[in-house]
Amino acid sequence: MYILGISAFYHDSAACLIKDGEIIAAAQEERFTRKKHDAGFPHQSIAYCIKEAEIAVTDIDQVVFYEKPFVKFERLLETYLAFAPKGFRSFSSAMPLWIKEKLFQKSILVKELTSSLGHSVNWIERLLFSEHHLSHAASAFYPSPFESAAVLTLDGVGEWTTTSLAIGNGKELEVVKEIHFPHSLGLLYSAFTYYTGFRVNSGEYKVMGLAPYGEPKYADVIKENVIKIADDGSYQLDMTYFDYATGLTMTNKKFDELFGGPPRKPESKLTQREMDLAASVQKVTEEVVVKLAQGIAKDTGEKNLCLAGGVALNCVANGILLREEIFENIWIQPAAGDAGGALGAALSVWYVHHAKERKLSAKRDEMSGTYLGPEFSDDEIESSLNECGAKYLKLSQDELIEKVAAALADEKAIGWMQGRMEFGPRALGGRSIIADPRSPAMQKQLNLKVKYRESFRPFAPSVLREYVANWFEHDADSPYMLLVADIQEEKCRAMTKEEKSLFGIEKLNVPRSSVPAITHVDYSARIQTVHSDTNQKYHALISKFYEKTGCPLVVNTSFNVRGEPIVCKPEDAFKCFMGTELDMLAIGNCLLLKEEQNVDLKVNYEQRYELD
Repeated sequence: MYILGISAFYHDSAACLIKDGEIIAAAQEERFTRKKHDAGFPHQSIAYCIKEAEIAVTDIDQVVFYEKPFVKFERLLETYLAFAPKGFRSFSSAMPLWIKEKLFQKSILVKELTSSLGHSVNWIERLLFSEHHLSHAASAFYPSPFESAAVLTLDGVGEWTTTSLAIGNGKELEVVKEIHFPHSLGLLYSAFTYYTGFRVNSGEYKVMGLAPYGEPKYADVIKENVIKIADDGSYQLDMTYFDYATGLTMTNKKFDELFGGPPRKPESKLTQREMDLAASVQKVTEEVVVKLAQGIAKDTGEKNLCLAGGVALNCVANGILLREEIFENIWIQPAAGDAGGALGAALSVWYVHHAKERKLSAKRDEMSGTYLGPEFSDDEIESSLNECGAKYLKLSQDELIEKVAAALADEKAIGWMQGRMEFGPRALGGRSIIADPRSPAMQKQLNLKVKYRESFRPFAPSVLREYVANWFEHDADSPYMLLVADIQEEKCRAMTKEEKSLFGIEKLNVPRSSVPAITHVDYSARIQTVHSDTNQKYHALISKFYEKTGCPLVVNTSFNVRGEPIVCKPEDAFKCFMGTELDMLAIGNCLLLKEEQNVDLKVNYEQRYELD
């Protein structure tokens, strides 16, 4: 049985196809349309999934949407009624759209499915709807390696639910506890994202990255005024500080007064206040997550915990949760946000709706390293590069790895596009920019000359799994870059008295370890462990770099520039390569050197990114 899961119409639209419970393909629409966080119907993602499975449209037995639109409409309507007459402006602008389109989303979905897949199937007969948090929970539990587990989902809001506990056992999965809108840990974090001048639903990870530059000076202020946290981690927000329930902004003037002024204007200079605010909301988030986990462990007796929802992408909180050892094992869905809802919706239909038996495999998990997106043959790559006017060498795999490893050791910045594209927000060696972590200048160089993003943003290491404990205070799998750990003390560099006295962004230029390019200002790193069974080529490359340098890790950041999605196709990779100061590009077994490319093409692509 083939089941197609879909998430759409909010942000990060995606499609996933499963066959008899096995994940065949999954991809986000943004990668094809090149519109970051594309919310549109995932036409191209669906087409890719069908192509990957090599099936006909008529082979799709069921299509499932990741949430229930009518229940969401009920929540919006009841919220406006509860706050009336406040929020009439927001109500009057939102309701026409809901009544015209979203209230009748079932018919819209059928129309879009027919547009994508044709009239050969009566799609209304095959269309199902899952609940938002059940979709999240299913995306975390069913691919996990656990026979039974507690599943904690934390996000902004689904239909009503913002935080939920589900219990999974075999094929069974049931949501047993919920916290409802407007009380939301995800929206609290988003409120501070907005207040510190970043974009909601995409800038939260910037707040997390900014936090180590500050001190949690406002943590007590937040807990005394904005959020009340119970011993079991349940919480309640004081909604007099927020406008997101009925207004057009996240926070209001009362919030401004509490934290000393209006929100930072986007793109304006970051000050110590923003850094301290980021540190404060991060600390409060960590406290809530830990207390929730402690309460769940006490109430359920479960030894395993699965995590999903947008807050599960907070890898700093995840690392703390792991070190607290509240559970024996933790597994986090790599596509934890709404894109992963497409996967969870499909799995929930197979296991919950159809009650199919679940068999655990001997693999690490059922996500295949989350390499679930499109892959391109050598012929397709060469054809695309020829069309772009690229100049390249065609090498054997061993030759390619030798040359790339040598270039890494020579401190070159390299675009690396190999195999299937990753599903989820992290680049994991399929669509990555890689570099030498030993270089003191590499973090600043990549941020300013390649990624074109804020200089404070940290970079993550990809490390051979067999050597992770030699370099980090961590000795467990972290294949999806969702856990933060400290650098081993012996690898760290002691700071001078003058360096310790630095504040804020001034800390950035101080090398802290023998691998400064991946060491954050608090001596931590967001780790990806690399395994030969899921990504043999990437493992071989890092092994060759280790052979040359004695360093079994590389810098790994997503292959894109600020404001654009991660590259998907060869032509995307070539455009990014030519429009930035990357030195080398490896696509399949084709190797491109910047100095050999057409100068006119280089200027053209550079101007394109300057305009963006």
